[in-house]
Amino acid sequence: MKNVFRTWSGAAPRALLMVCVLGLSMARAQTLQVVTESTPYSYLKGDRVAGTATEVVRKTLQTAGLSNFQIRIYPWARAYDMALNEPDVLIYLIARTPTRESKFKWVGEIMKIQYHLYRLRERTDVAVKTLVDAQKYTIGVMRDDVRQQYLQSKGFKRLVVSAQAIDNFKKLIGHQVDLIPLVEDDTTIFCAQVHFDCSALTRVLTLEEASTGLYMAFSSSTADETVQKTRAAFDKLKADGTVRKIMQEKP
Repeated sequence: MKNVFRTWSGAAPRALLMVCVLGLSMARAQTLQVVTESTPYSYLKGDRVAGTATEVVRKTLQTAGLSNFQIRIYPWARAYDMALNEPDVLIYLIARTPTRESKFKWVGEIMKIQYHLYRLRERTDVAVKTLVDAQKYTIGVMRDDVRQQYLQSKGFKRLVVSAQAIDNFKKLIGHQVDLIPLVEDDTTIFCAQVHFDCSALTRVLTLEEASTGLYMAFSSSTADETVQKTRAAFDKLKADGTVRKIMQEKP
């Protein structure tokens, strides 16, 4: 019994050490979740997430030496919730606003955008010259998107919320809402997707205060080392013109 006890006594610490080392290795190897929504700059092509912004993110992570990642497209509200509450999540393209500043670890600005309110050309009854004018009409927005947050902050009450940006567009052309806020590039993409003539749209107002930069950002519980590596890689790619070159590529 004494010999058996002595053998177990020596083996137990070694086994415990192996478990600890294995646990640490698994933690280091944890897959980084990269999340986004479907946009002209991030979309599914076959079974792979493509788009210019996606390629910027992929190139940045590879340059940072972070090869263990998976890119997935979700409705924006789900992607945002994951980045808000889970560790090791990278989200893009996310607007950097004062209310979001402390909720994420920001990496870098991929692009700048400007939002405009659009109506159907035939809807001459929708007369908008100022932001106050727009409050009289129903406006389609996406859940937890910066446009919803901006309009709510301005006292807008007649917001119709959808999970996907394309759903907003369909509601506009289906006369379910009067206006929707869009980036100009989005109109071309959405018109093509639903086979709609873009000349039937009219831009009525630019949302100057809501226009902003779109970033990649980590969830707040992501390790600082990961964030710093990614930020340094992005800064390098932006400085040498790689980011600009990728974003100028045609889909």
